[in-house]
Amino acid sequence: MLATVLHKPGDIRCEEVAEPKILRPTDAIIKLSASCICGSDLWPYRGLQPVDAPQHMGHEYCGLVVEVGAEVRTIRPGQFVVGSFCLSDNSCPHCRFGFQSSCEQREFMSGAQAPYARVALADGTLVATSEVPPAELVPDLLAVSDVLGTGWYAADAAEVRQGSTVVVVGDGAVGLMGVLAAKEMGAERIIAMSRHASRQQLAREFGATDIVAERGEDGVSRIKELTGGVGAGSVLECVGTAESFDQALACSRPGGTIGYVGVPHGVSFDGQRLFFGQKRMLGGPAPVRRFLPDLMDRVLQSRIKPGKVFDLRLPLAEVTEGYRAMDERRAIKVMLEV
Repeated sequence: MLATVLHKPGDIRCEEVAEPKILRPTDAIIKLSASCICGSDLWPYRGLQPVDAPQHMGHEYCGLVVEVGAEVRTIRPGQFVVGSFCLSDNSCPHCRFGFQSSCEQREFMSGAQAPYARVALADGTLVATSEVPPAELVPDLLAVSDVLGTGWYAADAAEVRQGSTVVVVGDGAVGLMGVLAAKEMGAERIIAMSRHASRQQLAREFGATDIVAERGEDGVSRIKELTGGVGAGSVLECVGTAESFDQALACSRPGGTIGYVGVPHGVSFDGQRLFFGQKRMLGGPAPVRRFLPDLMDRVLQSRIKPGKVFDLRLPLAEVTEGYRAMDERRAIKVMLEV
């Protein structure tokens, strides 16, 4: 089958690979209904993470189960399923505490930019729908598997509540999903930091009440102006750079909470600033499995349309163009038709 393989930074190919097989009795094989490119895929593509050997790319997925291992009990062939990028047994102490992304058996999904994929720990990772959904809902369900789940975790970690004032740092796909999540959680004011017209428009559609285009000190001043000099009670950090973390800390009020989900690169913290700033922080890899049943229900009931974040759709064979488009910020998020 054809699949996406990263050979070295900038060298992404759609090439023939072997079809996945059951390796362990807890595995499942799924036929993907669609796949996509994640912003985190750009880190190795840009050379900001090491590529020591060819990597099979892709960790966002939904589709039909075609085969299960001998010990799989709750998932069966023919079911439509959505899974998380963190594979978990959903039964260890960390999973039961709601942090499946720290499962004692945790693995990270890969190889999902392809027609078929193997999912380890299938019983704990996959959530099935009651029936096969219509094709028009596939983009929305695909978004649930990572980008919405991650944006939702950012809002949850930032303690967004009814009536909250929220700042979202980052206007990529995760940041935009953070806006949607904050709206669903009842935030009264949602300030999206964005300098791009198309992303500003989508942020508005998802629920942003204000747009701040400024960055650095000017951006912080604008946030303070909008919040009566106080800052936001909830800040979502959805980028992962030193600049975005600095922006998030500066925009948060004393006693506020920062939910951070951007994979950190070149980030360090000043202990004195953290101590006297009096701000809570929670983040890391999103425990998407915790949120999957609720988010899938919201999609199936047509309450939310996270699939709007896919502004470019390409066949898998054109995946190279998809990576270029996202790298050059010509696309927010690319959906791959497999």
